[in-house]
Parts: sequence; C-alpha cells; structure tokens
Amino acid sequence: MAHKLVAEELIARARAATGLENFDSDSFREGLDVYLDDANLIPPDGFQVERFAGSIVQALATRLKVTDYLAKRPELLQRPVEKPVFVFGIPRTGTTLLSNLLAADPARRSPLTWEIDDPVPPPTSATLYSDPRALGRLEAERKMLEANPEMGKYYRGSAIYPNECMFFVMHDFKALIWESRGKLPNYRDWLFNEADMTSTYEYHKRYLQLLQADAPGNWNLKMPSHALWLDTLLKVYPDARLVWTHRDPLTAVGSFCSIISLGHRGFNRDVDLEYIGQDCLWQAQQHCDRILDARETLGERIVDVHYAQLTDEPIATMRQLYAALGDEFTAEAEAGMQSWLDDNPPAKFGEHEYKLGQFGLSPDTVRPHFERYLSTYDIAMEG
Repeated sequence: MAHKLVAEELIARARAATGLENFDSDSFREGLDVYLDDANLIPPDGFQVERFAGSIVQALATRLKVTDYLAKRPELLQRPVEKPVFVFGIPRTGTTLLSNLLAADPARRSPLTWEIDDPVPPPTSATLYSDPRALGRLEAERKMLEANPEMGKYYRGSAIYPNECMFFVMHDFKALIWESRGKLPNYRDWLFNEADMTSTYEYHKRYLQLLQADAPGNWNLKMPSHALWLDTLLKVYPDARLVWTHRDPLTAVGSFCSIISLGHRGFNRDVDLEYIGQDCLWQAQQHCDRILDARETLGERIVDVHYAQLTDEPIATMRQLYAALGDEFTAEAEAGMQSWLDDNPPAKFGEHEYKLGQFGLSPDTVRPHFERYLSTYDIAMEG
C-alpha cells in the first residue's frame, strides 16, 4: 500500500528543501490537516500520493521563503495596499479576460504568473517583464505550447500575464485549488461552511506587500472564489473595489467542469466525471448566491461587467468600468488593452469544447439552480 500523507513529514521536506525553519504563523495547519484527512481517504497509489505531496511541499516551501524575506525587510509590512480592485464571479465567466485587460494598463499593477510562483526576491518595476525567472518561464511556456498547442484552449495564461490570487492564498491551505485535485467532499464542505478565512486574507495582504516591495502600484486582483468570502475580504481590505463578471451560467458550468476535470486528471488515475458535474454545479451556485446575498448590503459598491459586452465591445466596456471605479481611462490604458486584444484574438489556440452531458448534466438540470440570478440580471444566454 502506498504511504499516507503526513503533515509533519511534508513540513519537514519543505524545511529541508529551503533550509528555512520559521513560518509566519501556523494558520495553515488547520486547513492542511483537514485536507490530508480527506486526501488519505482516496485509495492511494504511488503516483497519486507523490503528486499530492509534491504540490503541498512546494506551497509550504514558498511560504517559508516569503516569511524569511519579510523578516529581513519588516518595513514592507507597514506599506499599505490601497484601493485594490478585486475581480470575481461564477468560475469561467470572463474573470481572466478582464484581468488581462486591466493588467495591460501601464498605470496598474497585477501579480504576474512568474512572480507568484517564484516571489523571492521580488522584482523591481524595471524587471517585471525581463527578470531571468520570467524569461525562463516564457521559454518553458513556448516549448510546452509547441509540444501541446491544445493547452492554450483552456486558459489564456502566460508567465508575464496576471494570474489569480488562488496561487498564493493556497499557501494557507484554505483554497479551492486544493479541492480541485480530487474527490475531496469533506475538505470542500469544511472550506465552504466552517473555515475562518481571516488568516488567508491576512496572508494575501502580506504576499502583496512582498511583491510591491520594489514594484509598487495600484493592484488588480482576480479569483472567482473571492465571491465566497466578501465579508472577510472587506475586513482586511476595507477600501477594496469589487467587480462581478456575469455570463450565461449554463456555459460557465460546462466550462468549469471541463477545467476541473483537467485538475483531477493531473492528480488521479481514475476520474469520476459525474461527481465533477455535481460538485461544479453546486459550487457555481454557491458563488452566485453568496454574491447576491452580499449585494443586498453592498449595493452599487459591486460593479457589474457582462462577458457578452466585454467580448463584443471590449474597449467601450473597459471605459465604462473605469468610470464606475472612479479611475481615468487614459490613452496609454486603451493602447495597452488594444495591443493585448490584437495579440490574443478569440480562439487563438482553438476552441475550448465541452458539453454538459459529459458530466451528467443538461440545461434542464442546471438552469433551475440559477433562477434567482437569471431573474435578477439580464444575462445574454449562449446556448
């Protein structure tokens, strides 16, 4: 029988890999323990156990490095993160497209994929796009797409494009990326219903304070599941600006299932597509309903961006968004966004194809879960 995952052993591996001992806190332990308890219920094999272990050790190692760097430059923790923009919504509703367009404005600051993955030492403003770590990742990315061009269908990403907060809040082990790697219903239910996300958002802020050390700016941040914890987000970032992306939920759920199935396949030999269908449908409705509940209190503080409008008239839609946020839409911003759009036409890498039926779902079974949403907003249906 393959070895079970043990927290103390994984922590020891991270310490050995980095030569560092101290974490900023032990806030990650509760989530890690819940996660391992659930992961160890999956019938183990060597491939699966080592895949899980490797990703956990990497997250712990990065947290050790972040802790060590901030201990050496404690003044960074006194620097504010002012009026950050948070983009969220049901997964697969255009948050990535919107995030990329915001990042194309030279007056804004976004956490880039390469620096999220390798944050120590943090870059300077002058090296955000030319750091050897960024260039190395770009070359690896080029080779990957050359070998497997279909990967570009699923996610419009790059080493020098923004990436979502999920890839650093995961260091606190209260993040849906962990749940996306297998059949882990107990961890999911704990995360949605019991976990206190305060430490996660406090770590989120520490991470930004590290990244902005020598490359400051007004942050654009995106993660669909910010939708689930807006109350905690606003406790840590009381001046945050909130943007909700809207899209046909039937299309979004199908795409969500497809993406999560890739995560399952990366960590498991056997994949249960019907489980993924039910899990993604439930999670998508949770994202939607929790924003609707929050909006009853927050009202127009949440700015709406519709995917159909963003794809049909991207520059006009971004101009409207800037006005709602109270930001100037400069000629430099427009030029940057148009350049990104020119470099990334729709279906650049082919169409991302998926069907609800692959996951045991149908329009008739999905639509009732979003009656409240569809009766509240005029959503352009795609099917």
